Amino acid sequence: MRTKLNITEGIFPMPVLMVATYNEDGSVNVMNAAWGTMQERNTVALNLTESHKTVKNIKARGAFTVSIADAAHVVEADYFGVESGNHVTDKLARSGLTASKAETVDAPVINEFPLCLECQFIEYQDNEYGCGVIGKVVNVTADESVMEDGKLNMSLVGAIAFDPYTHGYYKVTERVGEAFKDGLKLKNK
Repeated sequence: MRTKLNITEGIFPMPVLMVATYNEDGSVNVMNAAWGTMQERNTVALNLTESHKTVKNIKARGAFTVSIADAAHVVEADYFGVESGNHVTDKLARSGLTASKAETVDAPVINEFPLCLECQFIEYQDNEYGCGVIGKVVNVTADESVMEDGKLNMSLVGAIAFDPYTHGYYKVTERVGEAFKDGLKLKNK
């Protein structure tokens, strides 16, 4: 038997993405964006309305970064979602986090989030099925704390996911299988 639920943004887990840009004065703006994904291997799609300060900054600077929020900074990550850059220009300072300039694009990297994608702005789309920023990933960096034997260890990232049904955050840490390998066990049955 199945229980009928209300229609919501019902895909779980939804990533908790920290989108960082520079404001006109060079200060750092960060927003929490749960509606984002990879369109292709090197293309990010973020479902953001043009009313967001972040979108204005992306269009002005032609760049942004996307960091994966982690459990160690869930309070700061949530703050970046409940406070608008249109009203508060020093969100980063209020959070207590720090930023550095990205290596390849005109956007900040939030130092405390362990995984960051540097993106060039491609276009803004707005149609009857949604709206958003499309960006090309041109560089990916990871803090040494999440590296193991020269490779990224996602279990160490402590990534969090958003639950749209109960508005909770969940830690994503345990590897439970091998993609493109485990299913092969059933292929030749």
